Amino acid sequence: MPIRAAQPFHLMLKPAGASCNLACAYCYYLEKAALYPGAALRMDDAVLARVTEAYLAAHPGPEVVFGWQGGEPLLMGLDFFRRAVALQRQYTRPGLRVVNALQTNGTRVDDAWAAFFAEEGFLIGLSVDGPPELHDRYRRDRGGAPTHAHVVEGLRALQRHGVEYNALVTVNRANAGQPLAVYHHLRDLGFEHLQFIPIVERDAAHPSRPTAWSVRAEAYGDFLCAVFDHWARHDVGTVFVQLFESALSVWLGGPPTLCVFAPTCGWGLAVEHNGDLYACDHYVDPAHQRGTVTPESLTALVDGPAQRAFGAAKADLPADCRACQVRRFCGGDCPKHRLRPAADGVPISYLCPAYQRFFTHGAEILHAMAAALRAGRPAVEVMEALQALGR
Repeated sequence: MPIRAAQPFHLMLKPAGASCNLACAYCYYLEKAALYPGAALRMDDAVLARVTEAYLAAHPGPEVVFGWQGGEPLLMGLDFFRRAVALQRQYTRPGLRVVNALQTNGTRVDDAWAAFFAEEGFLIGLSVDGPPELHDRYRRDRGGAPTHAHVVEGLRALQRHGVEYNALVTVNRANAGQPLAVYHHLRDLGFEHLQFIPIVERDAAHPSRPTAWSVRAEAYGDFLCAVFDHWARHDVGTVFVQLFESALSVWLGGPPTLCVFAPTCGWGLAVEHNGDLYACDHYVDPAHQRGTVTPESLTALVDGPAQRAFGAAKADLPADCRACQVRRFCGGDCPKHRLRPAADGVPISYLCPAYQRFFTHGAEILHAMAAALRAGRPAVEVMEALQALGR
């Protein structure tokens, strides 16, 4: 019997590597093509089979999520994903639930893709940053043309075929100042599940500074508070915001549900097109390469000392951070966001002011929601409780 990993883990699979039909200004992954000079950046069938077998053998269960990302994974074509699903069925074991989640820019989604996603039960994350004037600021194709209209066409195909989908919304320098315009646009398009991802990228010339398109911390805090207040008044129980759900989980006595807020990490690794394994999607570089995925190696790589040390290092926080009242919600944030030095020299998250503002701002409402949910009250009564607070 294969040796399985010590606890559940997640692989983010990048079958097309950094290849993409868009050239989003803030994309952190396009530059990863330089790791493989001259490569076609396409996962071949042998690597696909090897990674699939290894993942299903090493994962302890009960649910294995194949997370397909890029670049743009749809560049691989439909037949690739048909083979991927067939291999999953070949290598799975009894009692193991296999789920496919795919993140796409949406511009290549048509009825053929949507029909396949519906048939195979894929969860689709669609990248959209708000109305056209905000979305198209940074999300343009390689010829510089806007993409919002093509994304909406892809969304409509998903809706026609009944595919489960959500929105991945980057909060950046352009759209952070218009939170309700972004939120209402997503609602009008039909999104009920939202992920707000802050753009924080280091300036290559000044690594301690963010890029010009990175969201300002104060603006991100204002964005979250504005969306939260509107959501709490109007959309509790009908719209699900990933970050709000993570905070509510903590108020209910559980852990944060986002890896960036967990006290430690290291259980979400990235697999490049050739089977190379990296510590994390945000740490795809030679220093964080763990080896090559094979059925014989994967458990040892996931449970190995290098990966465990990487995950444990997230808990290395300065005294200011350890004493902060919102640390249980944010966990010190993702190490890649830690650009600001604290008093003792240990870096803290660039977004620290945003999280202090939001998790404090939302505390009363989230506490009331948690109490109502523990009492088994339905969503409409939760909303009434919030309104009674005058919020």
